[in-house]
Amino acid sequence: MEDAAVAIKSQTDAVEKELDEEEERESVALFDFRMAAFTLAGKDYAIDIMNVKEIVKANRFTYVPNTVPFVLGVYNLRGDIIPIIDLRKFFNIEVPPRKPDQVENMLIITIEDHVFGVVVDQIEGIVGIQKSSIQPPHPLFGDINIKFIYGIVEARDRLYVLLDIARIFNQKIGGDDSLDREAYAAAAAAQNQEEGGSSEAPQEKASADEVDERSGSEPEEKPAPASAAVESAPAASADDQDKKFIADGLKEFKKFYISDLNQSWFNNRFSEWKESKAGASVQLASAADAEEFLKPFWSSNSGCFWTKEYAEAVYGILPDNSAKQILVWNPGCGKGYESFSLACVLKKRYPQSKIRVYAHEMDLLNIANAPLLTVPDSDANGWLKPYLQKSVTGEYTFTQEIKDIIMFEYHDINNANALPMTDIIFARDVLSLVPPEGQKTILTDFDEKLKGNGILFLGENEGVGSGMNWGEKTQGSLTYYNKQ
Repeated sequence: MEDAAVAIKSQTDAVEKELDEEEERESVALFDFRMAAFTLAGKDYAIDIMNVKEIVKANRFTYVPNTVPFVLGVYNLRGDIIPIIDLRKFFNIEVPPRKPDQVENMLIITIEDHVFGVVVDQIEGIVGIQKSSIQPPHPLFGDINIKFIYGIVEARDRLYVLLDIARIFNQKIGGDDSLDREAYAAAAAAQNQEEGGSSEAPQEKASADEVDERSGSEPEEKPAPASAAVESAPAASADDQDKKFIADGLKEFKKFYISDLNQSWFNNRFSEWKESKAGASVQLASAADAEEFLKPFWSSNSGCFWTKEYAEAVYGILPDNSAKQILVWNPGCGKGYESFSLACVLKKRYPQSKIRVYAHEMDLLNIANAPLLTVPDSDANGWLKPYLQKSVTGEYTFTQEIKDIIMFEYHDINNANALPMTDIIFARDVLSLVPPEGQKTILTDFDEKLKGNGILFLGENEGVGSGMNWGEKTQGSLTYYNKQ
């Protein structure tokens, strides 16, 4: 009898084990999305595993001066120097003081071709879920800005805030392994309809991949009835219709807004564009078309170190100033080429003054990497040479004196700008990437922040528009503005 009982129990255990294994196989088969789970301040968060290269513990980050607080420094990951971001500080979560040689939990993240480390409290591991279980975000589920939340998902009896890592780092992610955003939009629409709201799914604002500040969205105006339009306005010409289509395409593909600040350039560019098409369609069918249309817009010496000629032109415009401290605001600083070039010109122009350049950008990767910018040999032997030094690796970098001038900061120009009164504002090609209503607000902010004897630089194909109290001056090929 005892042997029979043992045999029955053995068979029962085998059956239960087989059922458990079958249930686990079925459960795994249902997982079509995996996420890396971690905690911040005791709350559960996660990101798409496809953006996680590896999970490590590390310390002894190399400090980089004049960077924003959430950039802990850089780290040598098997020969690759990568920036390290403290996600807690980025979200304004209080972090206990770090101890010397403290080992941090870190996710190595990849966004397109970029690699960087993200420090979190604890890493919980990999969690498998179904995409369909991802619910729309809600501000009650996290202590962070809802625009950085992709969705909410329940798994393993825990509620995870799924972060939109692409939006956080201002990059575009695509491919079959990315989240099914159409499914998310449909879920958001369904929830909104159940709550009595509009059945229309919220539109996600595309993130920018340019080096300058790219933000904001323009509300659409409700069109007037067709009959009223016919009675009150003459029929639009073919050119006017084409211009409208192109303006809409620029806004859609590049977040570039046509307004009275750049209307003159746009009209001239449209004529050139139409002529180049030789009777073919002038409309913008893709982002590549929009990029081609905008090529002549960007100011000279953009996205590179300034030439000697351009540096001398800026130097010649800078006014006399015997103040002990010169403050400069450089919104839309991009990858740092402009900020470093400007800092060198300012150092030469005001050698006895303490200079501070507030370099603002809303591309987190650009801001993290800007202080590490190196100078190619072709530029190192030119006018920048007095401001450079050679690193142990043989690369040219800027001297510590120049680096100390610039404060690189993550900042959206559309938000409040808590800056002291400034002597110079250098904001090339920034305003056209802000919706028209925001352009006026920012120009008003420039007026409030600029000292009475200060000067303002805008893009070479931008102006202050109508209704603004600015004086315009031209010297050589450069135009600048001062307060009236």
